[in-house]
Amino acid sequence: MNYESQIVKNISELIRRIENTCECIGRNPNEIKLLLATKTVSGENIKIALQAGYTLIGENKVQEIKEKFDTLKDIPHVKHYIGHLQTNKIKDILKYNVSCIQSLDRLELAEKLHSRLTFEQKTINAFIQVNTSGEESKFGINPENVIELAKQVAELNTVKIQGLMTIGLFSAETEEVRKCFQLLKNIQQQIITENIPNVKMNELSMGMSGDLETAIEEGATIIRIGTAIFGKRIYPDSYYWNENK
Repeated sequence: MNYESQIVKNISELIRRIENTCECIGRNPNEIKLLLATKTVSGENIKIALQAGYTLIGENKVQEIKEKFDTLKDIPHVKHYIGHLQTNKIKDILKYNVSCIQSLDRLELAEKLHSRLTFEQKTINAFIQVNTSGEESKFGINPENVIELAKQVAELNTVKIQGLMTIGLFSAETEEVRKCFQLLKNIQQQIITENIPNVKMNELSMGMSGDLETAIEEGATIIRIGTAIFGKRIYPDSYYWNENK
């Protein structure tokens, strides 16, 4: 089987996993959006998935967005940024048609985004990234500070909060991973109760190739899948969180 056929087969198997999980818990699989996590994946290989009808992609590095832009620009797709975002990369994010930043984790970033968006007369969707595992290796705001950040960002009319994102604990212990997703769901419910103007909580972006079933069981609306579609990568996950790379 060639690589193109393998990608299409992998997506089909992934959709089956989503559907089976939803059937077991009584969720509608149409509630789950599949985001293709395309870090280190070539533009040509991303095109295979886009042409198969899966058009939501997420990139971790601004440099990769630039490198793949010309290859992908003629195929309709929606691009989210899911990596740690340095403020000096904001211009590039907006230049290359990113529609949502899933990794908003601090007020400074929101304010600088707002300044640039105001200048360009644009708006952008955003998720607040929460560090639900408490690991120092991961970015994201501390859970106890999420509501305050949501209230602060709500004052910036160019940054439209749509939900929350987290990276669960990397563990073979399913119930330990589940706690991360349950925490994100609980924070979502708290924010909904606060009824903050200009803040929506429609989306929970959580779950990846190894833990997507658990994430769906706990309320995920977006799962971010790379390895199960495109194969294993040569770099460890820590490579994608290092803001100095």
